[in-house]
Parts: sequence; C-alpha cells; structure tokens
Amino acid sequence: MAEKKSVSVKVLNMAGEQVKDLKLAGSVFAVEPHKQAMFNAVQVEQANSRQATAKTKVRHEVSGGGKKPWRQKGTGRARAGSSRSPVWVGGGTVFGPVGNQNFTISQNKKEHQLALRSALSLKTPKDLVVVDEIKFAEKKTKNFANMLKALKSEVKTLVVVTEIDENLFASVRNIDYAKVVTTDNISVYDLLNADKLVMSEAAVKVVEEALK
Repeated sequence: MAEKKSVSVKVLNMAGEQVKDLKLAGSVFAVEPHKQAMFNAVQVEQANSRQATAKTKVRHEVSGGGKKPWRQKGTGRARAGSSRSPVWVGGGTVFGPVGNQNFTISQNKKEHQLALRSALSLKTPKDLVVVDEIKFAEKKTKNFANMLKALKSEVKTLVVVTEIDENLFASVRNIDYAKVVTTDNISVYDLLNADKLVMSEAAVKVVEEALK
C-alpha cells in the first residue's frame, strides 16, 4: 500500500492562530485509502448498534380465538379451528422477528486499523485541523462555538481529544453539528461522516502510536 513519509500541517491555538508546524506520520495520515476496509468497518458499526427489539406475536400470543369459528362440516366453508390462525386477518405471524435477533458482526483488528488509517488519510491535510490544546475554563457553549469559528470549522465537525472533562462536555453538548470523542473511541463512520476533523496535538500523538 502506497504511503508518504510524512505530512506537514500547521498547529493552531483555539483562537485560530498558528503556533508551529507539525509532521504527521505518513503511515497513519497519508496512506492510500482502502475503500473495502472502510466499508466493512462502517457496516460492522451500524450492524452492532442495532437494538434488534422488533417482535411480532405468534399464534399462541394473539388474544382471542378460543372458540371454533364454525362447525367442522356442513357450512360449505373451509375448515377453521381458530380465528387467530396465521391465514386470518388479525391472526398470528409466521416466521416473524421474535425479539432476540442477533445482527452482531465483527472485523479483525488489522483490517479495522487499516480502515482508521484510510479514513484519517482522507481528511489529511485539507480537512484536518490540529490544535495545540483544547481546554475550557468554564462551561459555555459560546466558547466552543467561537473556537470552531476561529478554526473555520463551522460545519459537521468531529473533535478528537485524549480526555473529555466536564467543561468540554458541557460546552459542546448543545452544538448539533459538532461531536467530541476520545482517542480510544474514534470510529470510521464518524470520520467519514464529518466534514472537518479537529484533533488536539496530544490526540494526534496517541493515534499515531496506536496505529503505526
């Protein structure tokens, strides 16, 4: 798989000012995207997030139908033993969901890491913003919104940090176009779904160490 040696990006502060340059590992942020690995990763995440609670009633669970609708012979109609038969309107369902379906599938670790590297490489360098530190002194949505404005990320944005403290959590929860996750909870779906990726410098180092 083709890859670059390294990628140079600007490191900004929360005010959008450049503070230094940073070289990203090419083996993580500059690989040739593997579409099938990313597709598989998204499929696994969506399948495993299904609640699978759908349930229909089988014949013995439908209320009523205790009495034989009509006598067995002599009416000219077909034999019927219960109005809850699956062939009757309002009757039980045959082969319907029973409430314990298991849609869980898995992806091996090596392929999942490839999918993450591929998704990260799609964001680098155009849609990736590296910030020296993402930390707030108080719980204010306005502060987080101002940071995104300064970083020119007022679009669907995924923010990756090493730790989510109470101030950061409270500051972002009312911004519907932004999502904050920790480095151990990055998903391929979130990366592909976001228009911009904002990462703290510390988060970049953790991700590089995990995916090299």
